[in-house]
Amino acid sequence: MNDSKKYFAHPTACIDEGAGIGAGTKIWHFCHISAGCEIGENCNIGQNVFVAPGVKIGNYCKIQNNVSVYEGVELGNYVFCGPSMVFTNVQRPRCKYPQRGSQFYAHTPVGDGASIGANATIVCGHSIGKNAFVAAGSVVTKDVPDYAIVMGVPARICGWVCECGEKLREDLVCPKCGRHYIQAENGLKEEK
Repeated sequence: MNDSKKYFAHPTACIDEGAGIGAGTKIWHFCHISAGCEIGENCNIGQNVFVAPGVKIGNYCKIQNNVSVYEGVELGNYVFCGPSMVFTNVQRPRCKYPQRGSQFYAHTPVGDGASIGANATIVCGHSIGKNAFVAAGSVVTKDVPDYAIVMGVPARICGWVCECGEKLREDLVCPKCGRHYIQAENGLKEEK
């Protein structure tokens, strides 16, 4: 999976031996990609991004500038991480009593197609649902359901979003592409 002829890395990027990087992925200026992480195919990793050991990033993800993806975070396919958004991985950090190692890192899964806006913060241990939309500057302190739009501090549901990114009408129909949705166990699901 890690053939340098199959992905692009800017000369200033630091790619540790043992990092898995898929074909077609582009890694830009001043990134650090750690050994033991897995980055899928056709991803775009912006300037000054850090990817920690043990992180899994799906295919076709776009991680904008100045994002650190810490151990415990797992991104599905087609996930968008906006500029300078923040993931955490320790729930109660203390400098005097460091908590280092996988046993301390909370799992933070991000579902396929989810978008996280610029400067949003995702408190670790919470999941972001499939095709969910986290507005810029929001602070996520609990799980975000599939297709939910959340915003604010703390982030709260303020609507629902289609897979294509358009806000759904009250009848849960997309005004742009016409997809229909129904309530489901974890938010919404597309009605087939």
